[in-house]
Amino acid sequence: MTTVAQALQEAAVLGVDRLDAQLLLAEVLGLGEREARAWLRAHDTDRIDEPQRQRYHALLQRRRAGEPVAYLLGRKEFHGLMLQVGPEVLVPRPDTEVLVEWAVEALEGRTAPRVLDLGTGSGAIALALARARPDAQVSAVDLSTQALEVAMSNATRLGLGLRGLQGSWWQALPEGEAPFDLVVSNPPYIAEGDPHLAALVHEPALALSSGPDGLDAIRTIVAGAARYLHAGAWLLLEHGHDQADAVQALLTQAGFGAVASRHDLAGHRRCTGGQRP
Repeated sequence: MTTVAQALQEAAVLGVDRLDAQLLLAEVLGLGEREARAWLRAHDTDRIDEPQRQRYHALLQRRRAGEPVAYLLGRKEFHGLMLQVGPEVLVPRPDTEVLVEWAVEALEGRTAPRVLDLGTGSGAIALALARARPDAQVSAVDLSTQALEVAMSNATRLGLGLRGLQGSWWQALPEGEAPFDLVVSNPPYIAEGDPHLAALVHEPALALSSGPDGLDAIRTIVAGAARYLHAGAWLLLEHGHDQADAVQALLTQAGFGAVASRHDLAGHRRCTGGQRP
């Protein structure tokens, strides 16, 4: 029989990151993520039964092939929320929490604000805002019906109010929709043909790339925003690490004021926003 230490060594031989291997082994053994590393260190000579070893080995092979750990586990933590995720949605990234924090700031002083998340995916941004502002009326749009089902399932499981709308960006909104106090979006922004896409093959292409320069979705969002925003309302967008100047220019050309960018965890300008005059 295989021991815990031998199982983790198998991952090293296969070239799987040790932390990833620990998370996968903890999943197989039924351990919680928070206590898993300490338990595995303390029980490195414990033996794993054969069915567990086989399941663990299968997970290692899938991770070796590039499948995200979040898909293998079926969940990902984001801004303190444990979200269910799968190949229908983009894996939430820690850098996107910068967008959430900015959005929370933008809502300060507003009572029962109306909030819209365009391209919601798993619902990460929308649900983080719904939890931060229980008085908010939060709507979430996605072109993918499968992604929207994931978002609404997360909302139900977490007990957070969320209105889901299926469709392409602003077209998903019904005729006569009242304006919003805040619109946020983490749209696809990688340029078509970008070599980084090869490492993201397991995630939905619809949520990753957008046109030759990666800015097609952002152009659509900025162009249609004015009619759906109250005066003084904010539009906040996540984008690529080298796209801040271009997004600032789009917002300025569209008449937005107070245009600015925020930095991600690596120090890149990752989010840009503006305020409707």
